[in-house]
Amino acid sequence: MTGQPPLTPEPSPGASSLEATLHAAGFPVDLLTDEQRLVLSELTSEELSLLLDVKSRLDAVGPEVQAHGEIAGGALF
Repeated sequence: MTGQPPLTPEPSPGASSLEATLHAAGFPVDLLTDEQRLVLSELTSEELSLLLDVKSRLDAVGPEVQAHGEIAGGALF
């Protein structure tokens, strides 16, 4: 493989198309419980579109280091 490695891990093999879509949008699909995955798998296409739109708008106005703060509890920043 050449070039830069992906910034986020690839979805696990066998992941559904919905999970791949959510993963590409930045949702931590690999960290979800089976119950959470089931809820997401039952989304209608309209609900999925709305979820992706809301996440996109939240990401657009979120601080650059928000993920670090969530992971480290803000202890390092």
